[in-house]
Amino acid sequence: MKSPREATLTRPAVDAQAVEAWLRQHPDFLALRPDLYLELEPPQRVHGERMADHMAAMLAAARVHVREVDADMQAALSTGRAGLGLAARVGEAVLALMRAPEPLECVRHELPALLGVDSCHLGCETTARRNVSRLPAGTLNQLLPPGRDAVVRPTPMHAEMLHREAAPLIRRDALARVPAPGGQPMLLAIGARDPDALPTTGAESLAFLGRAVGAALAR
Repeated sequence: MKSPREATLTRPAVDAQAVEAWLRQHPDFLALRPDLYLELEPPQRVHGERMADHMAAMLAAARVHVREVDADMQAALSTGRAGLGLAARVGEAVLALMRAPEPLECVRHELPALLGVDSCHLGCETTARRNVSRLPAGTLNQLLPPGRDAVVRPTPMHAEMLHREAAPLIRRDALARVPAPGGQPMLLAIGARDPDALPTTGAESLAFLGRAVGAALAR
């Protein structure tokens, strides 16, 4: 029995006529595999300028398409890595809340470093106390309509109201609902100067963080 190497060496070479005949029988072969155009050279202008220009355009279009697909894939991978990073940071923040004797102090002073952001503030529409800002009536439903527990905002609005003294630094923020059994829910506002610290895919993790803050406050 011949080895794969011997079989390869003894296999008859495929000549140009056989390749041409096979391609004529499968006219959509290259159309289904546009990446092959990256390996091909356009024909010389021996068949007229229109054909050469047509082939050159096909090659250029294929190369652009492949570059665009590659860029989209890289962006998706980058976003996915950022989302996973935020989920891990949220996990560390939840553990800190579980250990903290004063959850409000933890939110204000420990969570920013654990989340890799610049500020974390809690706001409430009915009461204000240390580490909890008073918000105008209707703010929570305006920023987080019923059914939505968290949002990441590429363009922060109401920055001074939500982020207080850190407002001038904030370039991206996130808002999360903090449930309060039997009381008025609060709003957790997270602000960052580095947009990568709050990926737009991180809303689910931040909604969980909001629930964890509520559970810590209810202890």
